Amino acid sequence: MARLDLDGGGIEKLTICMIGGGGFIGSHLCETLMYETQHRVLAIDVYSDKIEHLLEQGHPWSDRIEFHRINIKHDPRLEGLIKMADLTINLAAICTPADYNTRPLDTIYSNFIDALPVVKYCSENNKRLIHFSTCEVYGKTIGSFLPKDHPLRQDPDFYLLKEDKSPCIFGPIEKQRWSYACAKQLIERLVYAEGAENGLEFTIVRPFNWIGPRMDFIPGIDGPSEGVPRVLACFSNGLLRGEPLKLVDGGQSQRTFVYIKDAIEAVLRMIENPSRANGHIFNVGNPNNEVTVRQLAELMIEIYSKVSGQPPLEEPTIDISSKEFYGEGYDDSDKRIPDMTIIKEQLEWEPKTSLSDLLEFTLTYQHKTYSHAVKQVLSKSIASS
Repeated sequence: MARLDLDGGGIEKLTICMIGGGGFIGSHLCETLMYETQHRVLAIDVYSDKIEHLLEQGHPWSDRIEFHRINIKHDPRLEGLIKMADLTINLAAICTPADYNTRPLDTIYSNFIDALPVVKYCSENNKRLIHFSTCEVYGKTIGSFLPKDHPLRQDPDFYLLKEDKSPCIFGPIEKQRWSYACAKQLIERLVYAEGAENGLEFTIVRPFNWIGPRMDFIPGIDGPSEGVPRVLACFSNGLLRGEPLKLVDGGQSQRTFVYIKDAIEAVLRMIENPSRANGHIFNVGNPNNEVTVRQLAELMIEIYSKVSGQPPLEEPTIDISSKEFYGEGYDDSDKRIPDMTIIKEQLEWEPKTSLSDLLEFTLTYQHKTYSHAVKQVLSKSIASS
């Protein structure tokens, strides 16, 4: 039976140029496109480890996915691949908070300068663009500037983040943590301006903490030993190694988390319903899955004990200052809760997976994938000491 779009029409088979197709989001999106659709994917990335299982010959989709090992900073093949496609999806970014302070130049170049040719080629060649931004473009909530006990902090008008109404409030320039958000906001404004002035067909996605299997890396196993991934992988690394989880500034920041498979369903609706998605900015998150980072750690400790059969440490968490963990220039937002009005109206999408379920799915994968390798590394370390 043929698949239909949200208005009951047939879905045209597309060729999709996916920049960043080998990453966390890209690998899950490639899977869905291969398993559930007939679309063709030109996957661009510098690494292919997370999609190797899709690139093996003999699959029924083998003729529908190609991998192109390209660094978009300086490869002339990029424009040709965008020309070959009906739609370009740009996922490429440096998006780990530990890099914003220590590598602000790379962060700005990666998220703004390197994205400029992508927007230019799509506009000049009349190609549709789905550009991935971030919930960090909102910065701090209005409520965060009120006294801590002020009742308006609890009023949604002072914390709920709306694509078409909420201001973008960043910290001072010396807080280089905002280099990422600033670069992402500027490229959003460029995409929007290309649409307004030159007719670029675009959709902008603002992810709110998408988590699941294959997110980031485990330091010393499939990433650099000194690397600092985002919070899910940081906490997973601690659990796998039997180390206390580090809570930056007490883990008081509040976040919402959405399961990667729920989020990919939203992206698929954007891909296949251009008349509903073009010209829109979409929050994609789960406002029902809000916790403090401390609560996230506590829940992960409980679930990992269940998954692994290992009892928690007597002192499973430790507090650490943001300066010690991230270095000079760190700053943060207080809450990030997405308003879901636009995506519900336009794409009829809502997330389904609870935080406890998505963490169990993810930690089961992390334990199965990494526990043996981590044990080997730890054994070698003990033997050599």
